[in-house]
Amino acid sequence: MNQNQPLAARMRPVNFEEFVGQDEIAGAGKLLRELILKDEVPSMIFWGPPGTGKTTLAHIVAKTTKSSFHELSATSAGLEELRKVLKIAADLLAFNGQKTMLFVDEIHRWNKAQQDSLLPYVERGIIILIGATTENPSFEVNSALLSRSRVFVLKMLAPEDIKRIIQSALADKERGLGNLDIKLEEDAENLLANVASGDARKALNALEIAVKLVGHCFASPSRNASEERCKATQGKEIIITKDIISEALQNK
Repeated sequence: MNQNQPLAARMRPVNFEEFVGQDEIAGAGKLLRELILKDEVPSMIFWGPPGTGKTTLAHIVAKTTKSSFHELSATSAGLEELRKVLKIAADLLAFNGQKTMLFVDEIHRWNKAQQDSLLPYVERGIIILIGATTENPSFEVNSALLSRSRVFVLKMLAPEDIKRIIQSALADKERGLGNLDIKLEEDAENLLANVASGDARKALNALEIAVKLVGHCFASPSRNASEERCKATQGKEIIITKDIISEALQNK
């Protein structure tokens, strides 16, 4: 695990046991979960707010499926990158009989021509499309492509879900912050869980910033941290208060 990655990236769930929230579609025995576990994934669109698990679900598919898996971001990948993947997919099916799954993050950012180029490959079963979008796919995704895909709606995570994710990050010694002596005060945790607006990434980013803000006290309190913030340290214990969380939430 690359410790230089942001905490939210390191703590991304790798299976359904770690996945939090979206029980209506991904809970035990629910359709989406069963399709993924049985490797019977159809083309589908994940629609929901940021930080609710769209990309995570795609990565769980990647770890579960026997198909070849490719990932593109619609914010940076154009037709040239897409055509390369489509060529690979066609060759794999022709020579090995292997299907290809293509995950397109923020698919609503692709124009009509880019989306249209996917259609024949989806129709012929060469590509199994997994799209993720924060926008209503009825307006942003090609209607022919949409008609060949199942749409799964993801909801904002509840504060209790955010708390579970925070506690996992604090306890995990391999991927999270478990090797640090951190005390997250109850009112600080409540603030973080509620102000995150159902976005797990936002909550974990703020938690990571808060730990760094207090951690500066150990290194150079006179230059890097205010006197008030440094009062939140006792020896090597990092105490995260409500005020520190408020400050962290204001930092990008």
